[in-house]
Amino acid sequence: MSSYTVREWDTLPHGDGEGSIPAHLASRLVALTKTSPFAGRGGGGVLEDRRHELRARGVVGVIAAKGCSLEILPKIEVLQGEGAERQNAQIRKRLVHMLAVALNMKIEMGRITDLEWQRQTLLEILIRIFCDKLTEAIRRGMPRRYLGHEDDLSALRGTLDVPRQFTRHASNPGRLACRFDDLSQDIALNQIMKAAVAHVLRMSRSAANQQRLRELAFVYAEITDIPVPALKWREVIIDRTNRAWQDLFGMAQLFLRSRYQTTSSGSGQGSALLFEMNALFEEYIGRLVTRALAGTEFRVTLQGGRLFCLTSVENDRALFQTKPDILIWRAGQVAHVIDTKWKRISARIDDPKLGVSQGDVYQMMAYAHLYKSPKLTLLYPHHDGLGANEGVQAQFRITGQETVVETGSVDVANGKNLAARLRDKFFSNVVGAS
Repeated sequence: MSSYTVREWDTLPHGDGEGSIPAHLASRLVALTKTSPFAGRGGGGVLEDRRHELRARGVVGVIAAKGCSLEILPKIEVLQGEGAERQNAQIRKRLVHMLAVALNMKIEMGRITDLEWQRQTLLEILIRIFCDKLTEAIRRGMPRRYLGHEDDLSALRGTLDVPRQFTRHASNPGRLACRFDDLSQDIALNQIMKAAVAHVLRMSRSAANQQRLRELAFVYAEITDIPVPALKWREVIIDRTNRAWQDLFGMAQLFLRSRYQTTSSGSGQGSALLFEMNALFEEYIGRLVTRALAGTEFRVTLQGGRLFCLTSVENDRALFQTKPDILIWRAGQVAHVIDTKWKRISARIDDPKLGVSQGDVYQMMAYAHLYKSPKLTLLYPHHDGLGANEGVQAQFRITGQETVVETGSVDVANGKNLAARLRDKFFSNVVGAS
């Protein structure tokens, strides 16, 4: 099976030349991505099918079609001067870290060697981590719960179901209509784990991962098969008795139902695990800001606010609802609005507007008017073109007001102490004053 890797917004030529993907395989990948919710109206939201090349867009992950797979990695600047394989390995690490933070999971990546990070795709890395965690959890024992049962027995067990006894067994007193609780492993959490194992087994192309998944599937042989759409997610309650399964539950959601990705499969077409980087970056930064301000008088809400821009004169109907990515509250008032943008901005020396779009500025003007915040930030990923330092890149004052709109950048290639860095770069004044 042929495997290819490309970074978002880069191109992969198709044809017969070296470093190219054969045209018939490219067509299979394009056909599969058109089934994704990220495909958009024209079908090119994941991959653009150009005359002689494929162009990746702002969606990353792995697409697997018959005879080939394509890995799309985010454009994160790491290890400049190193080879492409080592750079891709570092990008995979950063992407897995972002997923772990966004989904509030703890993922131990130290067991995976540098060589595996270089040679395995993002999908196989995630499956490997899932297999490691699930194997360890099963060794400690599968979770169980008492489930209610009804059965007709020759001896009383639990309590007697009187109405059923006298309607069904009035003429046969040798059978007793019993109601009782039984400790069972066939519960929603284990059914979800079984579905996740089966799902990633169909997606994996690694012989080592496939072998481990088959062994795990054998362990779950006695658990009821439930189709993915019918899984009872709401029945799963993570408490002190099953806390060790919290991260596994999160990974199952990652594979089966996460809001950041879609898995799709058709009649022989293949499968895909895709993540929209705008949504992932937003949730990643939101979680880190929440950590950065924990223990202070500030409260953080994600995708909150929801105030409307306009009201209809005819019927007072509210229109054009706003949902700022991050609202920071103090004493019941919005103190800071942050909107994340997964795009590259320019340095001030290149463009006094920093490449910020007119639409983004209008959006912040609307937030300033509706939420009365004294400070608003457009936050972008950092890159070398902005210089060595992340943080505030430029500040502007809304004409005729004291409200400050700033642009800032955060270096996602360096995940060390990122929550503390955000606090120091963007909130040191207000946190220190509080």
